[in-house]
Amino acid sequence: MITFQNLVVNSLKQVEEVFPWDLADMLEEKNDMLLLDIREPYEFDALHIQRSLNVPRGILETACEYGYEETVPELANARDKEIIVICRSGNRSALAAHVMQLMGYEDVKSLKTGIRGWNDFEQSLQDKSGSVVDIDIADEILAPRLRPEQMAPLMRPHQQPKYYAA
Repeated sequence: MITFQNLVVNSLKQVEEVFPWDLADMLEEKNDMLLLDIREPYEFDALHIQRSLNVPRGILETACEYGYEETVPELANARDKEIIVICRSGNRSALAAHVMQLMGYEDVKSLKTGIRGWNDFEQSLQDKSGSVVDIDIADEILAPRLRPEQMAPLMRPHQQPKYYAA
């Protein structure tokens, strides 16, 4: 059986990652890169990196192509542009970056540690109104919230899966 983590690990064999501190430096030097936040709209509205474009992972493939209701022209025209894909922890963004490479995007990378790492590096985040989000409030928003029914059923210790924050 292939797990979510297997998919991420396999994608990372093809995808370059950028650390938050490297992205901060890159943003000071370049204005033409595309920051693509693939989190859900409610996640993006709560906090995001300034200048990010929100295209949820669920519509990414059709957003990247012309001829669909989900087409995002800025993204469909960016196959030769430098793109940094962003999610909460760096897992969904690795998958998305890999898919984008398969779709012909030439310079797409994933933000390692995601928006959580960006916040841990104490970089500015803003909400949907453009207001700066306090770092402690961002920590609360970004904290995992697993409900009991989202945990695997009890198994023998040697059968327990390894859990990673998604």
